[in-house]
Amino acid sequence: MKRILVVSYSQTGQLTRILHNVLAPMAAGDDFELVIEALVPRKPYPFPWTALEFTDAFAESVQEIPCPLEPFGFDPEATYDAVIVAYTVWYLSPSIPINAFLQSPQAARVMRDTPVITLIGCRNMWLLAHEKVKARIVRNQGTPAANIVLMDRAANLPGVVSIAYWMLTGRKERFLGLFPRPGIAESDIAAARRFGPVLMNAVKTNTYDGLQDRLNRIGAVTVVPAYILFEQRIHKIFNVWSRFIRRKGGPGDPARKPRLRLFRGYLLTAVFLLAPAATLVAVVLERLNRDKIKALVDHFAGNHPDPDKC
Repeated sequence: MKRILVVSYSQTGQLTRILHNVLAPMAAGDDFELVIEALVPRKPYPFPWTALEFTDAFAESVQEIPCPLEPFGFDPEATYDAVIVAYTVWYLSPSIPINAFLQSPQAARVMRDTPVITLIGCRNMWLLAHEKVKARIVRNQGTPAANIVLMDRAANLPGVVSIAYWMLTGRKERFLGLFPRPGIAESDIAAARRFGPVLMNAVKTNTYDGLQDRLNRIGAVTVVPAYILFEQRIHKIFNVWSRFIRRKGGPGDPARKPRLRLFRGYLLTAVFLLAPAATLVAVVLERLNRDKIKALVDHFAGNHPDPDKC
């Protein structure tokens, strides 16, 4: 029997549903033992968020600063044939609870010499978050074996409005009846089950060479070239803002509220005024740097670690 450790954190429950569908073929058989670990922060992150709570999570997300977690239920001394890490993206970074797990000594123990499969549920930008996750896996002496990404299909600007409405109200419905329904499409969530048999066969036979290619043939990863340069530029700006906020204390510190309000103003300006222009620039640069962009698309689609980040 193959034992798989499955670690996840889902604030809204959407990622949990995706994960359930991906795991369904393995859960239905007798050849697999699924050890499920749903991470629980000691101080829960709210859903829906308030605007202050939403921006207060920004600096620690970008700087990969972990939060305290409740004790894990899994046995870190046990042997696992594979580890699955399912995560969402906060501010172009893995969510803080997932960061906390990845930096824990328990994660280092279970990932050592073990294939690690990642599952991402996000709005549309996941590239740099996954670079951080792969680097953590490699530091834990694990092997990034495969990646699956499910994204919100809405266009960028209306998608931002929809997701903000959902995050701040908890209502997964069309804002004003005009904007797209927020989150990953129900049809995509249901169709995630197709990845299960491919993963099941890889774990059962211990054959991970070519696994990413097999998954990509059924739609596991889609890399949008225009987002590559866009993410890189935004992440540099996020690093500046996050350090600026952190100078006034940690999460919940009243001293940093004025800086959080400034950042919130920047974020609104960036989304509605700067992002469309930046996206256009990214498209132009993509056409001027076709070879470089193609190499980056292949890198992100292939799930290979970046040695400069490990």
